[in-house]
Amino acid sequence: MEFETIATHGFIDLKKQNNAVSMPIYANTAYSFDSVEHAINLFDLKVEGDIYTRLSNPSNDMIEKRIAALEGGVGALATSSGMSATLIAIMNIVSAGDEIISSSKIYGGTYNLFVKTFKQMGINTVLIDSDNLEDYERAINEKTRCIFAETIGNPSIKVADIEGLAKLAHKYGIPLIVDNTVATPYLCRPFDFGADIVVHSTTKYLSGHGNAMGGVIVDSGNFDWNASGKFPMLTTPDESYHGVIYTREFQKAAYIVKTRTHLLRDLGCCQSPFNAYLTYLGLETLHVRMDRHCENALKLAKYLESHPHINFVKYPYLKSSSDYDAAQKYLKKGASSLLGFGVDGDGTKFIEALKLFIHATNLGDVRSIITYPAGTTHRQLSDEQLAAAEISKDYMRASIGLENINDIIEDIDNAIKISRK
Repeated sequence: MEFETIATHGFIDLKKQNNAVSMPIYANTAYSFDSVEHAINLFDLKVEGDIYTRLSNPSNDMIEKRIAALEGGVGALATSSGMSATLIAIMNIVSAGDEIISSSKIYGGTYNLFVKTFKQMGINTVLIDSDNLEDYERAINEKTRCIFAETIGNPSIKVADIEGLAKLAHKYGIPLIVDNTVATPYLCRPFDFGADIVVHSTTKYLSGHGNAMGGVIVDSGNFDWNASGKFPMLTTPDESYHGVIYTREFQKAAYIVKTRTHLLRDLGCCQSPFNAYLTYLGLETLHVRMDRHCENALKLAKYLESHPHINFVKYPYLKSSSDYDAAQKYLKKGASSLLGFGVDGDGTKFIEALKLFIHATNLGDVRSIITYPAGTTHRQLSDEQLAAAEISKDYMRASIGLENINDIIEDIDNAIKISRK
């Protein structure tokens, strides 16, 4: 099936859900076993099935299968938030003393996770300020276990060179992990360009209505975890499961199975089945919403680019953008709804003068949202760190919704006038 059909019909079996057309919400915690032997086999990972909703749930299973198919992966794992997805996606393959490499132009919460929390866990993060692959390569050493990037940086709006980063990572026997939240699989499938693991905050575009917290990890199934000898947690016996070797027992699905049976089990950051249901509903309209998001964002970006009181505009589909060529390669259907711009006036007055835009820190909502990164999502960064992330004091991040574009432009224009009085 094509993308749109998978998004609306994928993996539904009406007979198994009492002919209910929409997916049921399985609001339960535990599941009965057929026999003692069945229970033992479930706990030994010898058979598939549900044990406890912290590990799996039929509602969560539906969105996991659907998102994995949309991304082109072998399996997925739903988590409680996008941050928990990033956390355990990396923890699944690193230990104290290891290092990861990441662009510095990433979401502020991820930045803090990497430079503070991981540091407390004995995991070092090397941040790369430039877009040059040579700088990434110079940072790789025998302790490096992965490269991390965002398809479209939040809030930098930079488009990652996924293919280049994947080739570099594979040259040194490590995987590329890509946060595909802003692009969604409708606009870009990182696996098609060599990425190995994808994470999402499903809170954003995949659910799409600002009402369901969640995250997801998707495994391409393509990375050879045995080749380099750098990932013993996947290639040597796990004593908590009587010596199971994930790569031997689960082959291409080794990574995603371990993520569920080890880290989701121990950390407990599972997604609520109710939120999975809301995400399921969002997935049904993802392709329709993304087309409108992209259309509105590009029209606004072009308008702002010609506005005399806008200092700069960041949007990859503008021909003046330094990311234009990368966007044409990786984002053939559009560059999503996120754009950045600098206001020539009082930024506080500008934000507070907006009537249609919601002042919040979310994105990917059907409603237009404005965020001041230096004062909110990246508030914890120093001036030097803000500069490295390309976040100036006049920088506004806008997530463009599905409203009529004329109303969006009028709201921005009126706020600019007020901010200059």
